Amino acid sequence: MSDTPKGYWIGHVTVDDPQAYQAYREANAVAFAKYGARFLVRGGAQEVVEGDQRPRSVVIEFPSLEAARACYLSPEYQRALALRSPVSVADLSIVEGYLG
Repeated sequence: MSDTPKGYWIGHVTVDDPQAYQAYREANAVAFAKYGARFLVRGGAQEVVEGDQRPRSVVIEFPSLEAARACYLSPEYQRALALRSPVSVADLSIVEGYLG
């Protein structure tokens, strides 16, 4: 087991144009492959039991917090983000995993 915690993106998204959002999904694959991302949750069924939340949830695992940050700031992801921003609204956090 590694003594370095993984990094995660935790996102909650409202998609206004599903067809246009597909272009973002295709474009983000480049950055995610480069930085070792792995989807743990990708828009499946959800039940909000406390508070408010957007209709789509995403959890993406990276090998480290540094990789998660670098992916977000990368030119590859920023190109994908430019496709997402006009067709959705998102709340996204980059968080450090727990080693326990």
